Amino acid sequence: MAEEFNTEGMLDMYLYENRQLLEQLEATMLEKKDDDKFDDVTIGEFFRVMHTIKGSSGIMMFDDITKIAHKLEDVFYYLRETQPDNVPQLELVDYIFKVADFISGEFDKIGNGDAPDGSSEQLIKQIEDFLVKIKSNMSESGVELPPENKYVEPEQFYIAPVAVQSSKYYYIIMNYRKDTDMVNIRAYTATYSLKEIAEELFYEPQDIVSDEKCGEIILAEGFKMFLQTKSSIEEVKSLIDGSGVESIDMHECTKEEFEHGFEIEPAKIIIDLDSDVETIENNQKIKDEAAKSKEPEPGDYVIKSKEPGKPKQLAKNTQAKPEQQSFISVNIKKMDELMDLIGEIVIAQSVVLQNQDLKVPGLNLSNFQKAAAQLTKFTSELQDVIMSMRMVSLTNTFQKMNRVVFDIYRKLGKQIDMQMIGADTEVDKNIIERISDPLMHLIRNSVDHGIETPEERVRKGKSERGTIVLEAKNEGGKVFISVRDDGNGLNASKLYNKAKKNGLLGDKLESDFTKKEMYQFITYPGFSTKEEVTEYSGRGVGMDVVVKNIQEVGGVLDIDSEEGNGSVMILKIPLTLAIINGIVMTVGNSTFVVETSAVKEIMSVKEENLIHEPNGEEFVMVRGECLPVVRLEERYGISNASTDIHSGIMIILEHEGQKLGMFVDKMLGEQEIVVKPIPSYIKKIKGLSGCTQLGDGRIALIIDTGGLF
Repeated sequence: MAEEFNTEGMLDMYLYENRQLLEQLEATMLEKKDDDKFDDVTIGEFFRVMHTIKGSSGIMMFDDITKIAHKLEDVFYYLRETQPDNVPQLELVDYIFKVADFISGEFDKIGNGDAPDGSSEQLIKQIEDFLVKIKSNMSESGVELPPENKYVEPEQFYIAPVAVQSSKYYYIIMNYRKDTDMVNIRAYTATYSLKEIAEELFYEPQDIVSDEKCGEIILAEGFKMFLQTKSSIEEVKSLIDGSGVESIDMHECTKEEFEHGFEIEPAKIIIDLDSDVETIENNQKIKDEAAKSKEPEPGDYVIKSKEPGKPKQLAKNTQAKPEQQSFISVNIKKMDELMDLIGEIVIAQSVVLQNQDLKVPGLNLSNFQKAAAQLTKFTSELQDVIMSMRMVSLTNTFQKMNRVVFDIYRKLGKQIDMQMIGADTEVDKNIIERISDPLMHLIRNSVDHGIETPEERVRKGKSERGTIVLEAKNEGGKVFISVRDDGNGLNASKLYNKAKKNGLLGDKLESDFTKKEMYQFITYPGFSTKEEVTEYSGRGVGMDVVVKNIQEVGGVLDIDSEEGNGSVMILKIPLTLAIINGIVMTVGNSTFVVETSAVKEIMSVKEENLIHEPNGEEFVMVRGECLPVVRLEERYGISNASTDIHSGIMIILEHEGQKLGMFVDKMLGEQEIVVKPIPSYIKKIKGLSGCTQLGDGRIALIIDTGGLF
């Protein structure tokens, strides 16, 4: 039957749920990586993760993923059953990560529409050899080996009965949450998970794969199974308790009841000691009626024990209702479409509120203004809700960085502790996707360039183990992500000499730069401080790309350091790219927007405040501080712009601690701006990051503050 059904509709759910399982496994691994051995709970968790991935991959017919998951499951099976003390822990950690990487890589191929064509044969052979070594150690220590954890390829679904005296018979009802997707396929996954322990299994509804209507029956009545096996109730439950399952009602039945099957289901009446009086009385009536029809037999009634630590209460005034799941999974493309729609609504609102017809003299607009205020309030609230739906915590991104540190420092022979602070900070999903690679490069630089070897650290009077702190915090509409290490730090003079040697500075002297400005030299194209090239160093390429990627999302990179005591690199990025608060201004016939957070001051200046250099550069004195002046009409060749300093406005902008004055003709005010990219057929111009449509239909260009310096 497995070959007959179409897996296309299941693919997204398969990838989503199994990626979550891999992330869970990796997070637990990184938490326990320094332990001498895994505890029973951790081993059981790893076993269930691999068992679930194996089962769902088998249903989807991804053979290599199924085989590698089963092989690692074998390892956890033997560890769980024998609990040996002499397992090579670091070697086991390596194999777990290798399997996770292989499966994750196959998931990426599947997600991109490609075939999962990776070969797992070599890795399976390595794990088999590792398992043989574990078994040999067990045998030498006198431990009795458990039976093989065999995997049977599903050729047909029916399982022939192999009843023995030790066989047990179970009646199972699986209840799924009402908002569970593809419940019939999840039910099939449960039956598939039982194949290795089942001597005989049959279930209702029967045609759960090809008949989608079965899902409605399962949601309404539950998925019912009769199972013959030698396993305990706990073992069976651990195999079938998956995502979407709200509860599992399971009890042992007689052989006769099992053979009757669904023709005569076991007449079990459940009496819950936490029920109210009315419920108990109704159950008693049912019991009395049942007693009239037949004599009671042992096992007809099951009394559910109260929850641990909860006082026994026979009667309650009200009956508690089961709590329903309050969230659903939504395709990210739909979220993007929704974000685009709210952007268009913001533009349409501006068109309505700034309509020229409203400026006709003598109009009474009091009712309109009230309605407009209410519309603005609701639009703003709608925007906030949609933005919150797009926000994703940095937990998974930070966890990946933890894995990067673990992989690299072991290969470099270093000892490093990784600390993560503020991983629950939330950022727009699109931002997270864009900063993941730059953040990884900063982490690699700290491990490779920053942290010294244990021998070097001891010579310097430091502890053998270095420390890298990855921290995130939300402040003033921006997210600050810092990578801090206690390693070598940066030498400003060496950076200057290196940049000078590479011809990156022209005729400028070291005294022309502050230390923080010299630290920025490492972000110049072709600059590298690494004398010896390793597989982790940038080879002179990397930090400039990091800065470029950060700037593309409207962020900046701030670098500070203390030689001998470490460095800190801080990413300052916006919470979202979609809608920003901006100040609208005009220069000649052109309209521009600058992000409100970049504006430090708006002022009028006099001619005596200006300084004109012979080379044409212009500066303005603001409270004793000399700031460069940018005239947009000169930079972008705008005609009809005012050049009279008295008739224009000076806007003081700040970027990475630097300030400048931007001269414009007129200020139009502040409003919400929907950011749109500049069309690809227009050449990218320095100082411009995007465009937007204003309420009157005009197109305004968005100023990239960093590009003006």
